Amino acid sequence: MTDIPRSETSDILRAAAWMMGAVVAFSSMAVGGRSVSFELDTFEIMMFRSFVGLFIVVLTARLIGTLNEVTYDRLGTHAVRNMFHFAGQNLWFFALTLIPLAQVVALEFTSPLWVLILSPLFLGERLTRLRIGAATLGFIGVLIVARPSPDTISIGMVSAALAAIGFAGTMILTKRLTRTQSLTCILFWMTAMQAVFGVICAGYDGDIALPSATSVPWLILIGMAGLCAHFCLTKALTLAPATVIVPVDFLRLPVIAIIGLTVYAEPLDIFVILGAAIIFGANYANIWAETRKKPA
Repeated sequence: MTDIPRSETSDILRAAAWMMGAVVAFSSMAVGGRSVSFELDTFEIMMFRSFVGLFIVVLTARLIGTLNEVTYDRLGTHAVRNMFHFAGQNLWFFALTLIPLAQVVALEFTSPLWVLILSPLFLGERLTRLRIGAATLGFIGVLIVARPSPDTISIGMVSAALAAIGFAGTMILTKRLTRTQSLTCILFWMTAMQAVFGVICAGYDGDIALPSATSVPWLILIGMAGLCAHFCLTKALTLAPATVIVPVDFLRLPVIAIIGLTVYAEPLDIFVILGAAIIFGANYANIWAETRKKPA
């Protein structure tokens, strides 16, 4: 058996460390979102989160000298991408207030499967038998998590499932933007545009609630955690293949399930764990097969 080169092993360990950072950041954002939901609606949460994120992006870009990478081309694509993300994130925050945290995360894991389905339409990629099989298996996992019936289906489940579609659209359009746009440019327009969306949606009724002193630290945490999670994920993907990254990201489910149990007294649901495992298996099988393909 061939030994893994030491440099490659080091990269994998560093990638796993970055992904653990992403797991902590995503979990922190979930706790923060639920903690401020008692006084702010989802539009207000997104508005304040975007203001915090925009400040951090501009300050960081200025310090490292990448602010000049922000350009005005492809604004239409940026706008559509951020509409998907704004809608998905609002639905995600809304679902956090209605159903257990583990159930929200489990349904969120269907996002890559929606990418498989939508990528032929938006990216011109071919829908292979493997991708169809992965999407079908993932859908079975969703059915196990949600167990839809007149008695069990809820607006929270529907919101979490729709959030996954919003995140899928975000992934697809982000992939298109990365062909010509830098990370600084994408993050700048993400936070700037979504701050505007937040002001419009939160203020349409003429009443925008201001956060209390208790909520301000949570909003700062949400803004920082959102940016940190995406940065950690990007760094991890530059160091190791997706087949290494995905299993670490799946740790979000047991982590958030433990948080739900200990902080919010949410019982562990074996069907949520089982369904999420099937969704994970469908995602991982597709990624493994894609990365095993030999270049022409």
